[in-house]
Amino acid sequence: MSTDFDVLIVGGGPVGGAAAALLARATSTERSPLRIGVLEPRRPPLWKADAPPDLRVSAFSRASERVLTAAGAWQTIAMQRISPYERMRVWHESVPATSPDVLVFDAAEVGEPNLGYIIETRLIQHALLTAAEAAGVRVVNAELSAVHVRENDVSVETKQGPLTTQLIVGADGAQSAVRAAVGLTVETSGYEQTAIVANVATSRPHERTAWQRFLRTGTLAFLPLADGASSIVWSADDELAAALVAASPEAFATELAKASDFALGETRLLSERLSFPLRRLAAHHYVAHRCALIGDAAHVVHPLAGQGVNLGILDAAALCDLLVRARREREDPGALRTLRAYERWRKTETTMMSSAIDTFDRTLAHGTGPLSRLAQRGLGWVNRTPELKRVFIRRALGTAGELPTSAQPLPNR
Repeated sequence: MSTDFDVLIVGGGPVGGAAAALLARATSTERSPLRIGVLEPRRPPLWKADAPPDLRVSAFSRASERVLTAAGAWQTIAMQRISPYERMRVWHESVPATSPDVLVFDAAEVGEPNLGYIIETRLIQHALLTAAEAAGVRVVNAELSAVHVRENDVSVETKQGPLTTQLIVGADGAQSAVRAAVGLTVETSGYEQTAIVANVATSRPHERTAWQRFLRTGTLAFLPLADGASSIVWSADDELAAALVAASPEAFATELAKASDFALGETRLLSERLSFPLRRLAAHHYVAHRCALIGDAAHVVHPLAGQGVNLGILDAAALCDLLVRARREREDPGALRTLRAYERWRKTETTMMSSAIDTFDRTLAHGTGPLSRLAQRGLGWVNRTPELKRVFIRRALGTAGELPTSAQPLPNR
């Protein structure tokens, strides 16, 4: 049966863009390349280097860097305003910011130039969609209206007309319309916390270091930006967060400096404050007949470890591996055998990471019992155990576990 696409990806954010560019480039040299489409109604405006840094930034791991390189986007991204960070300092409020019990991760300990990059989301999205189009992907600027999964194809309704595809991929976020349309269910729970993001100036330099302090009322992170400022992510209990959002810029900056134990000195707001409630989401299944979910459509984790977008990019890379193999074996891309292999692979990885992050939140940010006190003291113990530190660093780099092909190091590295 003739269709418009072999694979239609709904959502052109970093995860959907990565999936599209990877798939297109991986099959571009074949006699019959995969026909890839991206449905994205709100393509971002052109990223401009002279504009103030966006509020929405993410920490991208080494594994994500490799995937973005394979997708043909990293070469563009690396020439723009990005901020590599070489160290992480993590501590609990029960010890000073200068204590030897502060857990310090340094890229040099594992022979890496850095631990990752802080990059504006809009830059990543723009570079990936541009790379995808250069590889032959068709980007459709329209909104999804309905999805009808049939035996041999999927019919997709948009305001610009109908489309058909052999496989639909939901990369459309936590409120995924694709997930709802095909009847995939989720388990959700609230953290009773609100994340506040803003850009701030600090009286001390960030030293290309990501700073994170666990508080009894949440978690505070300072992420280094290329211009010397920092992006903050303050995940605070709802009542405290409401007061912080309502506070004057001066009062907010004062509370921010106190909450950070003045690790970077006094602070000053450089932007507005954005806030959003934090929820955990886990789809019971990542796939259905002719449908796969990637990124936040499949799983949403607490931002304290900065792993959300990295998990999604590895989803995209894993799905690409399996679809390319199915293509070479002349299998239908919507075949459940291929899709279930993707689900088994990625659900194992994301469930493990989500459970670990939730444990950190319960024991380090909010816990008060014996287990929490043990975990808080454990930060200093890990800091004095080089072998264990290297395990944590490799996990943060995304270089541990079962990696998709594009996330693996090149042979000459």
